[in-house]
Amino acid sequence: MTSIELLAPARDLKTALEAISHGADAVYIGAGRFGARAAAGNSVDDIRQLCHQAHVFRVKVYVTLNTILMDDELEEARQLAWQLYEAGADALIVQDMAFLEMEMPPIPLHASTQINNRTPEQARWLRDLGFGQVVLARELSLPEMAEIHRLVPDVRLEVFVHGSICVSYNGQCYASQYCFSRSANRGECAQFCRLPFDLEDSEGRVLERQRHLLSLRDMNRSASLEQLLDAGAVSLKIEGRLKDVAYVKNVVAFYRQRLDEIFARRPADYCRSSLGRHTFGFEPRLGAVFNRGFTDYFLGGRVTGLANILSPKSAGESIGVVKSITERYIVADGEAEIANGDGLCFYDDEGCLKGFRVNRVEARRLYPHEMPLGLRIGTTLSRNFNQRLEALLSRPSAERRIPLRFTLSATVGGFSLKAAILGTAMMFGKSFRYTAEDARSEQRQRIERQLSRLGGTPFVCERVELRLVGNPFIPVSLLNSWRNEVITDLTEELCSSQTLRERTERKTTVSAPFSGQAVTYLGNVANHLAERFYLRHGAVRIEKAMELAHSAVGKEPLLMQGRYCILLETGHCLKSDSAAPAQPLYLRLADGRKFRLRFDCLKCEMQVYAV
Repeated sequence: MTSIELLAPARDLKTALEAISHGADAVYIGAGRFGARAAAGNSVDDIRQLCHQAHVFRVKVYVTLNTILMDDELEEARQLAWQLYEAGADALIVQDMAFLEMEMPPIPLHASTQINNRTPEQARWLRDLGFGQVVLARELSLPEMAEIHRLVPDVRLEVFVHGSICVSYNGQCYASQYCFSRSANRGECAQFCRLPFDLEDSEGRVLERQRHLLSLRDMNRSASLEQLLDAGAVSLKIEGRLKDVAYVKNVVAFYRQRLDEIFARRPADYCRSSLGRHTFGFEPRLGAVFNRGFTDYFLGGRVTGLANILSPKSAGESIGVVKSITERYIVADGEAEIANGDGLCFYDDEGCLKGFRVNRVEARRLYPHEMPLGLRIGTTLSRNFNQRLEALLSRPSAERRIPLRFTLSATVGGFSLKAAILGTAMMFGKSFRYTAEDARSEQRQRIERQLSRLGGTPFVCERVELRLVGNPFIPVSLLNSWRNEVITDLTEELCSSQTLRERTERKTTVSAPFSGQAVTYLGNVANHLAERFYLRHGAVRIEKAMELAHSAVGKEPLLMQGRYCILLETGHCLKSDSAAPAQPLYLRLADGRKFRLRFDCLKCEMQVYAV
């Protein structure tokens, strides 16, 4: 049986705890520095508190230290790694190979997707270096994932299942740094790919005007979870460390329910990696929270419809079509229930996304705060703010409890009370000395009722077994005391056993995959320890990272590369369209800056160069 974790994002302690309540088996969170989302940092004290509360449910806490490091940051990063280890973190997610050259705590390291993990060879090498878990590139198909698992079965594979998608291979995007001096590899991405561009051919003709040609839809692989598990994925990751609490609650709960359905059908194959059962106070719906439209990306092979070129904003879920418009209200068809305060949007005749707030609803009559301009009969309306759902998610909306069975037994000189966690082999108990007298009335129901009272704890008692002699009278105060002592000790045992990590071995000598090769700026080497690492693995020349040396990357540096192809997306694939536009093609920003596109049809890749 394979243990599976649902891995949820957390921008802060509050979001992390809600992710756990709503079904996460693990959470990933940024520390105060060196995380790939600079705006989502957290103190060591908050992470310590998170670890303590998470470990009760045997939920793991992964901390992101996945930026590239400068020389003057190395010692601070090393000290932070030790502080996080001592705080109880279960793993560090890293990109910079400098961590392998430091004196590190014996904490597992996970290979960030920023390392660009796309091949069995890369996965094997990272395993040999001592990485316990590898975060695979989003672009991989199911057969590619399965092949990595087949060839490297002893490394845990983490795959993305939901959230925003970078158009470039992770770790290989330099557009933000080059254009705005904000490094994506330093946690400061300026979202270059969400900007509008003109697409021009070699003769200056405009093929697309001010369209979001690089803005991909959001990933949604909820329909393919079982196939991902069968391909070897053991950690299913939701993207979104900048998302709000409502988003995390809704998305985590949705994937929790889907996974539990799979586990119920295939109990011999898969189980969840943490403890607890959930009750939800709402019905999770992925379309009801922020999304740019959905795609499963390249999971089933090369497809179109990956981008939403009209807008990078959230359009939400379709709720109907406009049937009539008056000066005061709009009439829409459809079955969705609209509420006062909902936010609706539509695309106008120019393809621009526009929105309005609904002040009042009467039947299918919608009275906006202001009548929207550009709305036409026949236009599809979408809801990108659901007032009722937001109200539900602003309150406690889920409960997670660990089911127990208490067994109270008579012993020589007293009693023993054991608590077993249902569905596991875990049991904890204590013995108590007490000489009980026989009661005049039946005591079993009173004892069962008192032992079952676990309000305010992470546990729920589902069954009480009494193995008593006669009909002993045990005072309520003693029953409460025994129960509380067992629960306290059980809680401490769960927390301590979760953090008793085996020392992680990281090998100092492995194969030299860079023998005789140069490491270009695409290797993101920004410090002397990373340089030493690559030299030790056979590199003969190492370029500095773009963040250190713009001039060293050439006149027209490569800024992006990936599997997404504008030509395929717009119906002009060079392999199949004889009337494809004249090469080269260019993207042009509104301020006039141009970027040359190159299409490698053999690899089915697109590259974006500065001009």
